Amino acid sequence: MAKPPPGRVVNQIRLLRFMAGEMTQAELGERIGLTRQTVAAIEAGKYSPTLEAAFRIAQVFGKPLDEVFRWEG
Repeated sequence: MAKPPPGRVVNQIRLLRFMAGEMTQAELGERIGLTRQTVAAIEAGKYSPTLEAAFRIAQVFGKPLDEVFRWEG
């Protein structure tokens, strides 16, 4: 069975935080129920959020999911 091509989830969280009055990672974490460290890891692309967390992040910024996260393959 062939392996799927490599890809990754990329996000716009840093830009969206900046545009939201320079919201900190800690503030975002509080609003979505995650730690600052988890938000930092998601933002850096080192950790993929759960689907629920991804929707919560998008909701905080008032954006559709695909404007916050996208797949680069």
